[in-house]
Amino acid sequence: MTAPIIHRVTTLDLKFEPWDWPFAQARRGEIDAHFAVKQREKPSLWNGRVLLGRKPEFAGERFTARYFETDFASFLAWRDWGCPDKDVFNGFGMGALRCVDGAFVMGEMSGHTANEGRIYFPSGTPDPNDIRGDTVDIAGSVVREVGEETGLSLEDYQLGAHWDCVVTGPSIAMMRLLHVAISGEAMRARIEANLARQAEPELAAIYLVRGPADFTATMPRFVTAFVERQLALAETRR
Repeated sequence: MTAPIIHRVTTLDLKFEPWDWPFAQARRGEIDAHFAVKQREKPSLWNGRVLLGRKPEFAGERFTARYFETDFASFLAWRDWGCPDKDVFNGFGMGALRCVDGAFVMGEMSGHTANEGRIYFPSGTPDPNDIRGDTVDIAGSVVREVGEETGLSLEDYQLGAHWDCVVTGPSIAMMRLLHVAISGEAMRARIEANLARQAEPELAAIYLVRGPADFTATMPRFVTAFVERQLALAETRR
């Protein structure tokens, strides 16, 4: 895997353009067979609609890209097969919850999800519900995912002014700091209480990360690279 590259931007210029994905058309039978296997392993997997990106470009403080709609089965096969179409990327937003004591708050994905065991910030692949006119609203996607996974609303955190776009191969994680005015332990307890009220929560556990010593092998590199950058920036401000 290539080393992560982090672009700090203030503007996301993400347009939706209908497009027929050649990969999904050419390998339809293989894709459907692959998804059938995955669905037998995890019956709750649903072949809904998702958005993937093309033509990414960073210029100054602006990130520009074009998004198209496809089915989750095609996305899952593309991901599991090593992302063979290099003209497509998985571009998603993440809400990087950071508490008043400096702790970052992450969740471990539950066993019924496609990302079982992975630990990262609230996030999700954008879908057609995130389209506003011809624009893909990643900021809105982040707010929705944070709410669904943790129970937090906009009143519970302060939005960061910029986005750190972490590029790792075929993935671009658009990370936004969400500042929380309580301690990490208090936030973990609040989220855990919310998860306990759900019949099938997306998260299995909550983790607090204060430094590299708290990293685990199940945290994606784009997450640890982001945290490392934030810690380095905090150090320079001292």
